[in-house]
Amino acid sequence: MSHPILLYDGVCGLCNRFVQVILRRDRNALFRFASLQSAFAATILARHAASPSDLDTVYVVVDHELPNEHLLSRSDAVILVLKQLPGAWPLLAFFMQLVPKFLRDPTYNVIARNRYRLFGRFEVCAVPSEQDRSRFLDGHD
Repeated sequence: MSHPILLYDGVCGLCNRFVQVILRRDRNALFRFASLQSAFAATILARHAASPSDLDTVYVVVDHELPNEHLLSRSDAVILVLKQLPGAWPLLAFFMQLVPKFLRDPTYNVIARNRYRLFGRFEVCAVPSEQDRSRFLDGHD
C-alpha cells in the first residue's frame, strides 16, 4: 500500500486528536495528512465528486495518484486507519467491521454533527510539529 492520506477537518478538536493518536502510534510513518480546508484536499475530492465543504466527513485516500486511487469515508476510513496501527487498534477495527455499515455510518454522523460542541474547535488549522511536518501535504511551511 502506498502512503494513505487522511483528509480531516483541520479545526476540529476530535479530528486533531485522532491525527495525534496516529502520529504517536504509526511507527512506520505510513500515513500522510491534509486538512479538508486545503487546496490539496479540494483537488482530490473534486476528482471523486466529493464536496470539500463537507467537513463532517473524514476521508482516507488510498493509492493517491495511481490508476486505482479511491476514497474511503466515515467509518470505513477510520477502520482502515485502525487496522494499520500497532497494538489493540486492529482488534477495535475488527469489532467495528462486525457492525453493518448502515449502522456504523449513522453513528459516525451523529458524532460528526456534534464534534465541535463535544471536542472543541480551533480558530485555524493546527500547525504540525517540525518533526511531523513532512507528513502533512497541505502546505504548512
